[in-house]
Amino acid sequence: MSEHGRILPQEVIRKKRDGQELDVGEIDFLVSGLARGALSEGQAAAFAMAVFFRGMTIAECVSLTRALRDSGRKLHWPKDTFDGPIVDKHSTGGVGDNVSLILAPMLAAAGAFVPMISGRGLGHTGGTLDKLESIPGYQTRPDLDLFKETVRQAGCAIIGQTVDLAPADARLYAIRDVTATVESIPLITASILSKKLAAGLDALVLDVKVGTGAFMETEDAARKLAETLIAVGNGAGLKLNAILTDMNEPLASAAGNALEVMNAISFLTGKGESRVREVVMSLGEQLLLLCGMVRSLEDARTTLEQVLSNGRAAEHFQRMVACLGGPAGLIDQPEKYLPKANIVRPVFSHGSGTVNAIDTRALGLAVVALGGGRANQEAPIDHSVGLSALAARNSAIGRDVPLAILHARDEQAARAAEAMVRSAYRLGETTAPQPPVRVRIE
Repeated sequence: MSEHGRILPQEVIRKKRDGQELDVGEIDFLVSGLARGALSEGQAAAFAMAVFFRGMTIAECVSLTRALRDSGRKLHWPKDTFDGPIVDKHSTGGVGDNVSLILAPMLAAAGAFVPMISGRGLGHTGGTLDKLESIPGYQTRPDLDLFKETVRQAGCAIIGQTVDLAPADARLYAIRDVTATVESIPLITASILSKKLAAGLDALVLDVKVGTGAFMETEDAARKLAETLIAVGNGAGLKLNAILTDMNEPLASAAGNALEVMNAISFLTGKGESRVREVVMSLGEQLLLLCGMVRSLEDARTTLEQVLSNGRAAEHFQRMVACLGGPAGLIDQPEKYLPKANIVRPVFSHGSGTVNAIDTRALGLAVVALGGGRANQEAPIDHSVGLSALAARNSAIGRDVPLAILHARDEQAARAAEAMVRSAYRLGETTAPQPPVRVRIE
């Protein structure tokens, strides 16, 4: 007998294992056990595996999301202090994806408040927190008071998940990570949305990556994830929308922590790249429209273009960095503060031609091999290493035009990464059809 009645964890797990639908009480019981440590790691792993194979209905997923959200603290943003909508975006991860660093200050400059809780790199994909930690002094784990004060002053703050926000999700994710159950759409959905709901958002936009550099390699799988996220989010009372973003080439021309921060600063100060711009603008348009700040997508784009051109977005980024302990002059002199690699040199192809295809995952793994990513969550990161000036699809490559600029800490790592970069590019004699950068989910 437990305080929940005659529910036994193994019986709930058995029910899901056999493909039956769990009710709210059973899901609440399991999540409560996760949060209190009453559910063993073996039982949590068995539950995750049962969901992995049997799936969940939308109703079950809504219940799981709410239970994970309610396992810890929920943030509140009083309207007398925060007089704009509370918004955020979430990306499923990609190579060269520095959109958060650009979009958050743009939204803040447009009048929204962005309390963005981000994660570290996973596998071949870069993590927003790892990028920000390349900035000297930047605190990715501030206390709640500093977090809220930064959001108030700068309009945005990008930090890591705190221990008291959806703690049951943190425990379940750690177990999923070592039991091959990460790639479950219901569990991915509940994990993402529980943290966003705990952050007290009014609206959320999702950037679901698809292609060789994404966890979802096919459009069907990515669309299913996006549609599930929207259905569950709406069921849990959150306004949200989604786009699919092509990840068959890096999003930005840089991959690596300090290099992506430098790239983002370049964007904010007037040197934006077309692929990044299209995704940033699309996500920003969706959010401004969702929370009622504009009447149309066209009005939203006009607003976003204005905060870029007049420098206000860059000012909000600098304010966020300074509030969280970073240098006050980062925007003006990023090269003075961001770490630089010991070895910087071009990587040339052994032949010439036009880039027909890119194994984006291989480029992400090259950054990991250089030391810019983690083999495990405890491994240290070299924030200076990575790849810049990455050749895009349909660009001409030759004796004088490199595939990328390599940033490495030592010669051994440089040579290994060079081979990986060369193998990631397939050259041809003619250009290939270009898919759209992003697809909106209606």
